[in-house]
Amino acid sequence: MQWRYRSVSGFLFLASVIGMAFALYLEHVQGLEPCPLCVFQRIGLIGLGLISLLAFIHNPNSNVGKRVYAFLGTLSILWSAGVAARHVWLQNLPPDQVPSCGPGLDYWLNTLPLKSVFQQVLTGSGECAVVDWTFLGQSLPVWSFLFFAVLVLVSVWQLLRNYALTTPKAGKKK
Repeated sequence: MQWRYRSVSGFLFLASVIGMAFALYLEHVQGLEPCPLCVFQRIGLIGLGLISLLAFIHNPNSNVGKRVYAFLGTLSILWSAGVAARHVWLQNLPPDQVPSCGPGLDYWLNTLPLKSVFQQVLTGSGECAVVDWTFLGQSLPVWSFLFFAVLVLVSVWQLLRNYALTTPKAGKKK
């Protein structure tokens, strides 16, 4: 079975929706407050979802168009995977090396330039090192990283795969 570009784009969109739905479930139903790194992971996942939705709707005919969407989606989900990897690293630091808790993301957004907000968030804080949810012995950032890694693999495959031309051969009429 050959996976069509549009089908894979639809899969990536649905995976993004499911990932965000789970994040919102944990936040609004389970009461887990997302730390700044969690919020940044969501940004990349939402980006992949929007780009995949556009690719699904547009369904470009040219290989260049397909690769542009795939490249943008790959960049977006790589962002999430990178932030999740940083989050896992912070959670595994010895307690004496964990950065102290600082003001929240809302405060940073209201008082600092955007570049400084990115630096502060990616540096991490004590709240990002707290493990307040586990499944099968692994924290949420570990599961998020694994989820994002699968989406990265699918996105890279979508970017690098060989697209068969779907135009009819010369001399044949439909």
